Amino acid sequence: MANLLVLGTQWGDEGKGKIVDFLAPAFEIVARYQGGHNAGHTVYLQGKKIVLHLIPSGILHPDKVCVIGNGLVFSPRAFFKEIDDLKSLGVDVSPERLLVSRAAQVIMPYHPLLEKISESTRGEKMIGTTCRGIGPCYEDKAARWGIRVGDLLEPEILKEKIEDSLRLKNRILEAFGYPALSAAEIFEEYRILGERLAPYVADVSAFLDSQIANGKWVLFEGAQGALLDLDHGTYPYVTSSSSTAGGVCTGLGLSPKKVDGVLGITKAYTTRVGSGPFPTELKDENGAIIARRGDEFGATTGRPRRCGWFDAVAVRYACRINGVDLIALTKPDVLEGLVEIKACYAYRYRGEVLKDFPSDAWMLERVEPLYRSFPVWRGSIHRAHDFSEMPSGFLDYLNWLEDNLETEVGLISTGVERADIVYRREQFEKILGERAKILG
Repeated sequence: MANLLVLGTQWGDEGKGKIVDFLAPAFEIVARYQGGHNAGHTVYLQGKKIVLHLIPSGILHPDKVCVIGNGLVFSPRAFFKEIDDLKSLGVDVSPERLLVSRAAQVIMPYHPLLEKISESTRGEKMIGTTCRGIGPCYEDKAARWGIRVGDLLEPEILKEKIEDSLRLKNRILEAFGYPALSAAEIFEEYRILGERLAPYVADVSAFLDSQIANGKWVLFEGAQGALLDLDHGTYPYVTSSSSTAGGVCTGLGLSPKKVDGVLGITKAYTTRVGSGPFPTELKDENGAIIARRGDEFGATTGRPRRCGWFDAVAVRYACRINGVDLIALTKPDVLEGLVEIKACYAYRYRGEVLKDFPSDAWMLERVEPLYRSFPVWRGSIHRAHDFSEMPSGFLDYLNWLEDNLETEVGLISTGVERADIVYRREQFEKILGERAKILG
């Protein structure tokens, strides 16, 4: 049996949606374990761009069951908008193939307002969040003020929890000039949302455990990236959940023994949205070219992403803490328009060469990246489908990445379409066995 975890090894936006979409045929279930609708997983299908925020990318395959775990913060409004959008594309989003954990925390109308207040008070030190209520919802979870999906199904409990929460939240809102929210209005809206949501609600932990016991394979889908993890990322410039491998267990209610392999998604350069340290950031024409050619704008917010050279120190760290077995390399074709290509192999800090990623954001802001330069390869890998089509110059770059990350590259994305993949089946056979043949 092989249950595979797909996660980002940088600051998010590595292309996880496309890779999950590609891998889904080898699995029966696709399960997401953390984050909220601040994530945007983009898939191109027959030239059409599809952006998913809460629902796992496997939903685009009609024979897959998709699961939203308890580790997420769940916006019913965003969920049903996404369902309606998918229905308009002819995608089956019936409750038989889409389950929501009754233990997931619910994003309430006051959470985005509280996030705007929090961001505005930080001034120049703002995190750069999406202000969709993700952080405050996780805060309520930790403070034990949270409202869970299961609560939406019990009107008396829901009404009491909303009233209890607003006694505190309205005092905060009024202190910052916002009008008090009506408990009665919020209750009525979320009672109706609960009625619509009821057919999708399940005990996700028990469901997954029974399915795995019956021989079903699960593809675990992460959001954001390892460097945004609340504990192991560039704190405080991080997300509010566990986007590393450990989040699978807490976010789905599964034993660590149920994760059989880890695939790390890695962009051939580096991007970051929002504030925070970024050692290899490019603020010159090279950065502008990468942003333009890579269409580096947030799938959720549309914000431009900061772009920079590949950072092997950061990705090597992500591979280590997540136990990454294989790398899926995305967007290497974007680099073809440059005069030269650089990659960071170490940092210099106060005269000392660092090969390990610093745990303190303030230290990362002060390091000097040390680079290896590569000539731009002759020929193009754009939309290539076979490893034999890879130019020798690109293979030099690929071999350097594998050596520095101490991890093999098993898949290379060469364009935006589902078919624009170079798949190295022999690497995936180590994890998927005979099922690796399903993918090509």
